[in-house]
Amino acid sequence: MDYMIGTDIGTTSTKSVLYDENGKVVEYSNLGYPMYHDVPEAAEEDPDEILNAILQTIQNVTKSVDSEHVLGISFSAAMHSLILLDGNHKPISRVMTWADNRAGVVLGQFKQEANFQNIYQETGTPIHPMNPLVKLYWLSHAYPAMMENTGYIAGIKEYVIYKLTGEFKMDYSIANATGLFNLHTFNWNPESLKLAGVKSNQLPDLVDTDYVIDNINSDLVNELGLNSNTKIIMGASDGALSNLGVGADQEGVAAVTIGTSGAVRVMTTEPYLDPEGKLFCYYVAPHKWIVGGPVNNGGQVLQWAREELLDHLPFEEINKLVDNTPAGAHGLIFNSYMSGERAPLWNSNAQSSLVGLTFSHTKADIARAVMEGIVINLNEVLNLTKKSLAVNEIHATGGFTQSEVWCQILADVLGQSVTVPDSFESSCLAAAVIGWKALGKIESLDIIRKMVGTTKEFKPNAKNHEVYQKLIRLFEDVEQQMEPLYGRIAELQEELNGEER
Repeated sequence: MDYMIGTDIGTTSTKSVLYDENGKVVEYSNLGYPMYHDVPEAAEEDPDEILNAILQTIQNVTKSVDSEHVLGISFSAAMHSLILLDGNHKPISRVMTWADNRAGVVLGQFKQEANFQNIYQETGTPIHPMNPLVKLYWLSHAYPAMMENTGYIAGIKEYVIYKLTGEFKMDYSIANATGLFNLHTFNWNPESLKLAGVKSNQLPDLVDTDYVIDNINSDLVNELGLNSNTKIIMGASDGALSNLGVGADQEGVAAVTIGTSGAVRVMTTEPYLDPEGKLFCYYVAPHKWIVGGPVNNGGQVLQWAREELLDHLPFEEINKLVDNTPAGAHGLIFNSYMSGERAPLWNSNAQSSLVGLTFSHTKADIARAVMEGIVINLNEVLNLTKKSLAVNEIHATGGFTQSEVWCQILADVLGQSVTVPDSFESSCLAAAVIGWKALGKIESLDIIRKMVGTTKEFKPNAKNHEVYQKLIRLFEDVEQQMEPLYGRIAELQEELNGEER
């Protein structure tokens, strides 16, 4: 029996899964690492702490099998990360993650200088501080000396693969999310590079998601439980692979994800660019693209509520409270923008609102309102997608699928059945399948549908859906009324936080 490792370099942890030829999980390892918030709006990680976690998880999953049968390691990674490297590919910065919002201070200036609608039409990436393009624009203005000393620019996956193999490559899928990649030419976008203040020779060579690298660092082969013929396969971005890994790889099927953050993604056979520039369009593989929107505020919002408002109750208890509370949380409305928001607002200054709060409301109402608010925000993103793309089927993915009541809320808000595939670590599975295909072991990525496993279906409750139709209108009205105030509130928060420091 031969094996493939799917490794997902996530925002909070790295997961490696050893799969056999049938997509069955043989071994699993998950190791976390800290995120650093040294200054307001920063969200950074140490690249070598991530590298060490990756090496350890790979080592952990290979212990029980013959190394001669480990054919490859294929990678998934979170999008929008950025590392500055010196001329020897050594880090001179931490990893700026997608959640790092410091570039927001130059967003207005960027939009004045750039033809941002043209940038979107060339790159498929909405303009936001998450983008490496906007981050680099900010760095070039805020830290010009650091940029002068920068030899190379990469994301976390490119850094890791360079350390493993000595090859400096970036796959089209990850590149497509940088704002620097032209999705029409499959090359770096000259207009973006000029704005970012970087040259193409500072960036990795571009390759397809099934690109194979032969030469793993010989010092690591034995340490990691590999063999001299084990290959590295580039793989793709976590969002793209998440769709593949739950079988949402056909037109008309949407994947709705809630993990730390969240997203709505629909697969298409050709790139689609939203006229308003509010939806991303990212490459996955030949004739496979994902269109949709990412949200900042997923499970991390419920985690915050648990710690600050719900007395650190176990999640099992929170689920019980929510399940025993009626739809609509007795008229409590929660706009979930705890860390600004990407889709559908694309406003890094957005803040949360808890509206309708009275003495009669309970912790259970607050917990339910938080779950509902996160889902209603994703519903807005889905409706944006539905304006141009058919969505006939919904697959739910991410940690929230462990909560049946939360899945039911999703079905009730959407008014549409929601399927939860039994796919363990979907991004890892999809990465592994890309690895099998890259090595010629399978003919098509479509085989993943047979590996996903049994599913559970949540059907909408018509009465609850009627309640949510009213709640959605109020949610959107609150959002519209608050939007002109976000900037002023952000300025006041910055001023008062500065006084405290």
